[in-house]
Amino acid sequence: MNSLDTPIKRETLIVIGNGMVGHHCVEQLIEQGALTRYDVQVFGEERQRAYDRVHLSEYFGGRDAESLALGEPDLYARHGVQLHLGVQVLEIDRENKQVVTSAGRQAYDRLVLATGSYPFVPPIPGAEGNSRLVYRTLDDLDAIRDAAANAKRGVVVGGGLLGLEAANALKSLGLEAHVVEFAPRLMPVQLDNEGGAALKARIEALGVGVHLSRATQEIVPGEAYAYRMNFNDGEFLEADLILFSAGIRPQDALGRSAGLEIAARGGLVVDNDCRSSDPDIFAIGECASWNGSIFGLVAPGYSMARNVAAQLAGGAYEPFTGADMSTKLKLLGVDVGSIGDAHAATPGAKSYRFIDEASASYRRLVVSADGKQVLGAVLVGDNSYYDTLLQYAQNGIALPQDPSGLILPQSAGAPTLGADALPDNATICSCHNVSKGAVCCKVEAGVTDLGELKAQTKAATGCGGCSALLKLVFDNELSARGVAVDKSICEHFAHTRQELYAIVRVEGVISFEELLAKHGRGHTGCDICKPAVGSILASCWNQPITDSSLLPLQDTNDTFMANMQKNGTYSVVPRIAGGEITPDKLIALGAVAKKYDLYTKITGGQRIDLFGAQLHQLPDIWGELIEAGFETGHAYGKSLRTVKSCVGSTWCRYGVQDSVGMALRLEDRYKGLRSPHKIKFGVSGCTRECAEAQSKDIGVIATENGWNLYVAGNGGMRPRHAELFATDLDDASLIRTIDRFLMFYIRTADRLQRTSVWRESLDGGLDYLKEVIIDDSLGLGAELEAQMQLVIDRYQCEWANALKDPEKLKRFRTFVNDERGDPDIHFVKERGQRRPVHAHELHLIPVTEELR
Repeated sequence: MNSLDTPIKRETLIVIGNGMVGHHCVEQLIEQGALTRYDVQVFGEERQRAYDRVHLSEYFGGRDAESLALGEPDLYARHGVQLHLGVQVLEIDRENKQVVTSAGRQAYDRLVLATGSYPFVPPIPGAEGNSRLVYRTLDDLDAIRDAAANAKRGVVVGGGLLGLEAANALKSLGLEAHVVEFAPRLMPVQLDNEGGAALKARIEALGVGVHLSRATQEIVPGEAYAYRMNFNDGEFLEADLILFSAGIRPQDALGRSAGLEIAARGGLVVDNDCRSSDPDIFAIGECASWNGSIFGLVAPGYSMARNVAAQLAGGAYEPFTGADMSTKLKLLGVDVGSIGDAHAATPGAKSYRFIDEASASYRRLVVSADGKQVLGAVLVGDNSYYDTLLQYAQNGIALPQDPSGLILPQSAGAPTLGADALPDNATICSCHNVSKGAVCCKVEAGVTDLGELKAQTKAATGCGGCSALLKLVFDNELSARGVAVDKSICEHFAHTRQELYAIVRVEGVISFEELLAKHGRGHTGCDICKPAVGSILASCWNQPITDSSLLPLQDTNDTFMANMQKNGTYSVVPRIAGGEITPDKLIALGAVAKKYDLYTKITGGQRIDLFGAQLHQLPDIWGELIEAGFETGHAYGKSLRTVKSCVGSTWCRYGVQDSVGMALRLEDRYKGLRSPHKIKFGVSGCTRECAEAQSKDIGVIATENGWNLYVAGNGGMRPRHAELFATDLDDASLIRTIDRFLMFYIRTADRLQRTSVWRESLDGGLDYLKEVIIDDSLGLGAELEAQMQLVIDRYQCEWANALKDPEKLKRFRTFVNDERGDPDIHFVKERGQRRPVHAHELHLIPVTEELR
């Protein structure tokens, strides 16, 4: 065998830690070709593979561990990386170059420590056992959920970033939430005194208790609650659950015991190459200390990971020389931003401040002594200023003549920074180190789709905070290269969905043909504009969608008023308003399901879905349901779906209002309301929030004085908590506010845009929305209410309407000249019910077991 045939012997590289930074390092090792040099083994102490800790709080909002996981499940195996989950590394034997694990010893040639950090729990007497909860991992969150099951009040020790996220988690679990902070202000690292005061005011308005300048001396058994926290000033606070989020400490125990150099404040000392005092051992992320600093954000950790991966792959790399710790957050629904030298510590620094005590909004701009450069900023209440200020600070862009204009209300003519003003090296996405120049190169190479740009660069796929800036730069580059940024809804209409809605309303257009003739081009329309116009017409005039002039505009689900399933059958979903149903109606549903052998499923929206109906069966099924008192549930439409409720004050000992009665009233009012996307409501009878109202488009939570209204939340692919919109509303005010909100959404949202995405796209954010809806700043209130009342007055059950018209029923046939069902639809029995048989399974099922 000659030397060319001799295989290259790969060295062993061990990565200790499978968190976000450790995982990113492995991704970079794969991408940069380091696996030709190294046999890579990864040890993770947790049972789960790497997951997204930035969005950890969404675990309480319905996301599971798998949806939070990073990368494809087979990524490591596909590239030959060995992943050892649930295996703790106990020791590093530097002399023999081995790691000692709970499963044995493993030799290494190079070692990367990505062990992260651990929550600091102050040494308070009594802080142990069930009272000692922390907020760091999925297991921690499971423990918090278990502890909250029998709790009424929860306290978070620590008013920093993670502490406020933890407080939000307690609120989402239905607990009365409090925050105890040792410092005289919230988020003392990121905010100044005025910013901390504004944040405190906003958070207290959400019903969270804030206790500042409090040091807990001991935790003892409580009287009214499980525990009592005694403070050093003689005051106390009782709670059933105490959660510690008093900061983090670098997880440096392995390096410390192995004799590696440790920084004075903890953390493995690393140089610009992220090497520890042992040249064969690297440290990245929160366990590493560079120049005496620990970086607790994901972007610096990713930068370190890229640095190390490039070195191990033998390629060029950028030395790690520190990181920008600017951050943009939403804590308990409140915008918070901190940029650069937020505390004006630079000698000679000067500050401009904007304070709005009425809305608890605060903005501070810190500039250099000569007034030519932005050094830092603080934002509370409105992060729409963040991207512009960050680019000024990062890129040394010359300030306008009056820098204060950068933080004044935008209605006063605040200057904005266009994409052209950014240099090519301006960082757009700090998580994945994507510059403006990289975006330009992709556009130059032919990328014209934002989704494709994100896939190729990974920009806006980390924390997501750069999404708006990325789109701004992308659209600007497309325009600069002569690529039209076309906002037309389709080739037939050179208008947006919002513009078409305005045309229909103002001109009283009642048909697609009329709209196309006056404002479109072509003769037929397409699968984009026809359903969009159909939805607009329904939102404006609420004529039955089964009418002959409107039917051609509907998609398959609306055409047959049922959701088509993957085997060609349909679902039947009658309305069960508020989840309330009589025994007779339950029996009727059961009888119909049994007669037609339908699969039954109780949904999260408190309805009963019936699956497996063939097209020709739909009229018969609905005829029986309507006779039993049911009506369509609009599960097939972009309209109001459900109003979920708890039992409220009628039955529950915690309830303070009749949540079921309000849910019935709301569902009856808005049933059939067509909108750009589906809408879901929730009504909870107390702050324990059993109806999960804060994950809904419209969330209503009872208080002693009325109702709190939350808006623009949703679950699904892009979960988002609803935001508090108004407090202590009486019944009439609540309904009037919802009328205006929904109709303004219908009027201004884009095609297929959820309320959450629409809200995030609004200039001026939530404050602007409050001005329009509550303060009636545009003078639209009465008009929006009248539009809603017209829709309500014209409501008809679409199935009841169709069953009265023989012509409308003719389309409910599988074959035009035959009333029989589809012979190609097959079922088998499973768990006592039918389920569909898919084509690839047919040959596996004995004929005697098959059902039709």
